[in-house]
Amino acid sequence: MTRRAVIDVGTNSVKVLVADVVGRCVEPVLEKSEQTRLGLGFYKTHMLQAGPISATATVVANYVGEARRLGAEVIRVIATSAARDARNRDELIQAIHLKSGVLPVVISGEREAGLAFTGVTTDPLLADAPLLLLDVGGGSAEFVVGEGMHQFFRRSFPLGTVRLAEEIQLDDPPTDGQFENAISLLTQYLSSTVKPILDPVLSQIFQERVRLVGTGGTSTILARMKLKSASFDRSRIENVRLTIGEVASMESLLWSLPLAERRRVPGLPVDRADVILGGVSIFCAVMKVFGIGELAMSTRGLRFAAVMDEALDG
Repeated sequence: MTRRAVIDVGTNSVKVLVADVVGRCVEPVLEKSEQTRLGLGFYKTHMLQAGPISATATVVANYVGEARRLGAEVIRVIATSAARDARNRDELIQAIHLKSGVLPVVISGEREAGLAFTGVTTDPLLADAPLLLLDVGGGSAEFVVGEGMHQFFRRSFPLGTVRLAEEIQLDDPPTDGQFENAISLLTQYLSSTVKPILDPVLSQIFQERVRLVGTGGTSTILARMKLKSASFDRSRIENVRLTIGEVASMESLLWSLPLAERRRVPGLPVDRADVILGGVSIFCAVMKVFGIGELAMSTRGLRFAAVMDEALDG
């Protein structure tokens, strides 16, 4: 058994997982996240701002310290969508390295997708199931089709909660026109770009057997909203199933509320009440465009894979 840590620098937040690892068995010791809004104002210029870079580097350094105090033998920092798209990514890498002593690795979208699937299938209930995995983040969404140890398709697309919010420029509360615009943009993109690529894979390999599984912050929040849970409970969240009707109802409710009221929705963390709009709409649009009636949940993903030996060495 080895104690390892991975710190995930995303577009919206920084997350840490410290875990004891034996092969594909991952036992979390510490899981937490903090929003640093690295992608704030990013999509107009593709330049990371100095304030979010500094805040992100500070949080990473704090997490590295916690991981060391917990006895992590290996500590890895990985960065995803905003970092890989940034023209000034070197500024982020240098700031994190200087403050934490750990050199971050910027991973590709395809690598991110593959790791997400590997992490999700550490769950014995999903280890051998035919899956369409959807990992929605702040700047990108990863789609993976696979079964067991085999990944037949994996790709990252520029669909994200922060990216969508910046494109729409939402009022508070959002207007009906902004809601309709978001749905139209997502439906058009999925129908014209994602579906033509993904449909042949699904029909050729799985036909009707595939299950849609969501991972990442948005799907966890949707599960917590159904449970009306103020806390993170892995076993309860992973038992949640949401129908397309339930996801659509959540979407309509959330888009109808001002930010102050969204912050009072049971199960929705206060600090996620702004970015949840794009997240719920991405899941809803995917289910509608692909004709999928049910969404299952996984709280495992990128970080679960990144603490395993093969992910660190590969």
